[in-house]
Amino acid sequence: MHKLGRNNGGYKGETIDIAEVLLESKHAALKFGGAFEPLPVTEGLELHTWRRAPPRPRKWVYLSAGIHGDEPAGPLAARQLVQENLWPAEVALWLCPCLNPTGFRLNRRENAQGIDLNRQYLHLEAPETRAHVDWLQRQPAFDLTLCLHEDWESHGFYLYELNPDNRPSPAEEIIRRVAQVCPIDSSPEIEGRPAQGGIIRPSVDPRSRPQWPEAFWLLTHKTRHSLTLEAPSDFPLASRVAALVTAVRTALETI
Repeated sequence: MHKLGRNNGGYKGETIDIAEVLLESKHAALKFGGAFEPLPVTEGLELHTWRRAPPRPRKWVYLSAGIHGDEPAGPLAARQLVQENLWPAEVALWLCPCLNPTGFRLNRRENAQGIDLNRQYLHLEAPETRAHVDWLQRQPAFDLTLCLHEDWESHGFYLYELNPDNRPSPAEEIIRRVAQVCPIDSSPEIEGRPAQGGIIRPSVDPRSRPQWPEAFWLLTHKTRHSLTLEAPSDFPLASRVAALVTAVRTALETI
């Protein structure tokens, strides 16, 4: 499998109808008994959340997608996971399938106001981020958080791991399994950070980032273990979705 060569200066690949994807995700969530909750943001704009609460959960996991409107594989992977309903029986799950609906309507990274929502989690300015954080603050602590992303420049799949307590990590197993459906970016440096075998373990010091991504807020307030999963968006969309679905399933099976 090779890069398509479409991306030049940004994402130039397939787009999705985010309203349709979210409606299908909602129908599947309700079909399988999840608790669906819309989050009002502004007039005419809401975020979707879904909670799965098994009778005797052992682990609490949070999953988000679609914070950048030019990364369609995340919401598609979330939809597939909800539709297939193959969650481990002992895992309680909180899901936000799309954090930036207006960005998807414009096919751009930022929201309709030109704000990169994944740089908003230290100083909450965007209404989407404020609504999201308000909802997160009402939820319990999570054993693991998973943020689904894409990278238009990447040579393959890779991930970031924030794991300050050195808990048992699924990162290497995720890379091994994803390699069966999607190339891995084996570059020694990715996004300006040292990487090894498709895994980046950046500084977990919140002072090292003047603009927090979602994962830093989660690490500071809701979890001690966070994975950001990055599909390579210059590859076929089906392989990117398969990479993210495989990565999520692996993480849930191995925590």
